[in-house]
Amino acid sequence: MTLKLTRMLYLWTAGLLLALCAILPLATTHRVLAILVVVALTTFAWLMAGRRAPPSSDCAETLARLKSAGRVPVVLVCGDGQTESPSPLGGEAERLRVTRSGVYLAIPDVLHLPETVTRLIAQYPDCRDRLRVMFVVNAVEHHDVSALAGHVRTFCHQLAVARRSRAPLPLMLVSYQQTVVTDPVWLSWHAGGSDALVHDAGACLTAADWQRAEQQDDRLKACIQAHHAAHWLGERVLPHMSVRMAVCSIAAVPILPRSVEGNLWQQWLQGKIALAQAVPDVPGIALPLPDPLLPLLPRPVARTARRRAFTIALWAFTSAAAIALLSSDRQNMLLLRQVTDDVHRYTVITAAQRRDQPEFARQEQAIEALREDLSLLDNYWRHGEPLSLGFGLYRGEQLRAPLLAMIAGHHPPPHDPVVQLIVPIRLNSLSLFSSGSAQLRPDSTKVLINALQGIKAQPGWLIVISGHTDSIGSAEHNLLLSRSRAAAVRDWMQRMGDIPARCFAVQGFGDTQPIASNDNEAGRRANRRVDIRLVPEAEACLPSGSVADVSTPAA
Repeated sequence: MTLKLTRMLYLWTAGLLLALCAILPLATTHRVLAILVVVALTTFAWLMAGRRAPPSSDCAETLARLKSAGRVPVVLVCGDGQTESPSPLGGEAERLRVTRSGVYLAIPDVLHLPETVTRLIAQYPDCRDRLRVMFVVNAVEHHDVSALAGHVRTFCHQLAVARRSRAPLPLMLVSYQQTVVTDPVWLSWHAGGSDALVHDAGACLTAADWQRAEQQDDRLKACIQAHHAAHWLGERVLPHMSVRMAVCSIAAVPILPRSVEGNLWQQWLQGKIALAQAVPDVPGIALPLPDPLLPLLPRPVARTARRRAFTIALWAFTSAAAIALLSSDRQNMLLLRQVTDDVHRYTVITAAQRRDQPEFARQEQAIEALREDLSLLDNYWRHGEPLSLGFGLYRGEQLRAPLLAMIAGHHPPPHDPVVQLIVPIRLNSLSLFSSGSAQLRPDSTKVLINALQGIKAQPGWLIVISGHTDSIGSAEHNLLLSRSRAAAVRDWMQRMGDIPARCFAVQGFGDTQPIASNDNEAGRRANRRVDIRLVPEAEACLPSGSVADVSTPAA
């Protein structure tokens, strides 16, 4: 893949990640941190992509010739004839040969096959799907069966490693056999077929049809020799081939450039027909290339660099869209769960109140939660739902109508006891006590009787009596005086109203909770007071125990 396409993919991926940062419901700190990480990683990847090492001079020359040949198969030639000159491609220094049908690149050492494939794909990505492998096995170049088997296994392993680069690398097994033909002829077995096809002078014929043409005797001999060579491949080579082949072929040539004394072909012939065939060496002869066989190899779907980049970009977009949809679905489920839970709580509390259970405060809290939910849904309806709830998965509109109906049908009770928690019964100390005294005045009875009537209207509730003073005098004296006055009012109401002591709680605050300024006489007069509050505690006056006096120290 080119540098430009690689950097465009990095930018596309970074854009998708930034979009996810905006869509996902992240905290502001986490969102900013995620954006900084994406920008840093994209910058690093951009710089590292530009630092790819340029190809060497030899590799650059090879790449230039590959690109100038056009979109033809690139055949990597391995096997026999690659370790010593002359190369089967012709010429001592010639390792690359371009024909009308393909480009042939010789690899002298089969161990370099994976490295060659990797470098070609890295420097010329468009050739990935045009790479082919040609493995040459000549019986006349080997004299040891075990060494040949090891050589074949090594090649199969290296080819398997090379295919990990996701290049198809179709394999063509080739063997050269010296026969009596004048011009080279190719016999092939395609996809494991049993019948041989003969490729001669641009025509493709069956072996029987080819033999019936001119020079029948020579062609019959060539077919017999090729048949024996095919048997030798089946016995000595194919059992060790652990990778799949696309084409197995034998080239019938008039002469071979190289052979060894006592080779495997001579041994095989001697074992079969008790005769040995001498194969002379003719150095400098270039073996024919299998151009007629290249169309027989499978043609993988061409995946250009742009197509691969588009595929990667599409997968990145699909992944980001899936993450966004999953996140939106989860957020909508959480919103739905929150609203339905608030509705269920309000319904349960309302049902409990109808059974004469005092749940007024909890009911108000529940209806307030429903109002907050409705305010949130109204805001989404007016301004549109956020991206974290969008993508067609928003279900808030299904909840607005039930919430509106439930809130509209809520009617607080006419005499809400919660109000009595907030507004206490306030008694002026001047009407109850003399200055600096905690003894009730004789004329305070009327005021106390009125207060006692309000208290008796709510039997069983906790009666909290709090005493307060102005700021004149020390804090310790004011604290003690305020509590003593509250206790005096408690004692009178307990005695006159026949109310158990466990129903009272006494507090003394001194001058710590003024309701007016102590800088003038009117404010000090207002601060000298006794407050009586009723708290709806269900177990306040049960016989199980009594409520102890509480004294709150001055702050």
